[in-house]
Amino acid sequence: MSGTYDTPAHKLRLTRRQRLWRLIRAVLDPRAWAHLVKLVNYYNYIHVSPLRVMELGPNPAISPTAEFFNPERITIGARVRIGTRSVIWAGPAQGRVIIGDDVLFGPEVMITAAGYRYNDGQPVSDQASDEADVVIGNDVWLGTRVTLLPGTRIGDGAIIGAHSVVRGEIPAMAVAVGSPAKVVGQRQIASS
Repeated sequence: MSGTYDTPAHKLRLTRRQRLWRLIRAVLDPRAWAHLVKLVNYYNYIHVSPLRVMELGPNPAISPTAEFFNPERITIGARVRIGTRSVIWAGPAQGRVIIGDDVLFGPEVMITAAGYRYNDGQPVSDQASDEADVVIGNDVWLGTRVTLLPGTRIGDGAIIGAHSVVRGEIPAMAVAVGSPAKVVGQRQIASS
């Protein structure tokens, strides 16, 4: 019968000696060391080297898992906080990403200044990209897994809710959510 299990399966329990031998074999395996070199090279390519190239304001807090592509066209303002596994991709030719001061990224935010065309033939990966700058104002909060598409402009003080997809313009102090993102409220700043 499909979907039924007649015999129970149990996880194989290794003895202490078997676990030690497995560890020794893993440490001595040259394939593991070759893979480590590949991981270090990739990390250098997507994180370490771009931080040296992009224009970066003072006092950033950037997750070590953030990734940057085409960093020569990325500008990040002062005191920006970039969450874990966020990706910032400036276009391959001219698209820029400009981020203002005091911007807060939740985890896994994706910003792209380029997108593949899809009606120019096959395969889609061989088609040209359309590029447009992405500009984020000051004091903006991007929630978890927000995606900003080419041409997006977000005004100062705006908040973009988790999982939103933004293309176009979000006004200053707006609260926007959804896919596509729509303005649902206005941010109120308490007077001191």
